[in-house]
Amino acid sequence: MPESPSHSGPQAATQADEREVPEDAVRIIAVANQKGGVGKTTTAVNLGASLAELDKRVLVVDLDPQGNATTGLGVDARQFDYSIYDVLLRDIPLVDVIEPTVLKNLFMAPATIDLAGAEIELVPLLSREQRLRRALETVADDFDFILIDCPPSLGLITINGLAAAGEVLVPIQCEYYALEGLGQLLRNVDLVAKNLNPGLHVSAIVLTMYDARTKLAEQVARDVRSHFGVTVCATVIPRTVRLSEAPSFGQPITTFDASSRGAIAYRSLAKEVSNGAS
Repeated sequence: MPESPSHSGPQAATQADEREVPEDAVRIIAVANQKGGVGKTTTAVNLGASLAELDKRVLVVDLDPQGNATTGLGVDARQFDYSIYDVLLRDIPLVDVIEPTVLKNLFMAPATIDLAGAEIELVPLLSREQRLRRALETVADDFDFILIDCPPSLGLITINGLAAAGEVLVPIQCEYYALEGLGQLLRNVDLVAKNLNPGLHVSAIVLTMYDARTKLAEQVARDVRSHFGVTVCATVIPRTVRLSEAPSFGQPITTFDASSRGAIAYRSLAKEVSNGAS
């Protein structure tokens, strides 16, 4: 196992617990990890769907130029006029971008490949790091949760996601090099909190792609829990074929295979994230 980043998980969790959030306030959660292939989009999509099942109004904001969260929720890029690119670069109102999904209570702010050039186009703009935050403020009263699927990088688009969020959820895959680069992500969260968004904190770490047949997965889970303490969610997301298949059908796992292990796990995670909602 690579060396764990020096970060006081339990202390961070304690600080997060001390923040009191009004019950009716929207919770804006950035799902972030600059390491690719960790189940970030899968978590954003399926956590959003599971929260919607709990009768929460949920908006998933796709900030990844690949648009996987968009297609994973059955939103066709050919069927809408504007995307999150237009919100960030052209000041199109976010309400004009939001699309319904296959699930009641679940909505999507879609992404297209246009977003790939946004990193450079944002550079000369005024308040370039706060553009998403200002857009979300216009629709915040309409939702209980806003989940931001950040791209696997630490550029300006991810900074926009972190500046707009109140908390960060970090998926970590239960494989070798799981903690690689995590220290840099945590340092960036701290920098954003100090300079742009004082309330930002890491509220949850989610173990993904857990294969109970391997000792490595068990070891990674043990190492992450010992290092980050109560910040790590009790729910572990298993590695399953059905979870991998669901996006190609444009459905979250909760509708694609409602009784699968993946669906059960994400429903359990949604209850944890929503503080035990029944």
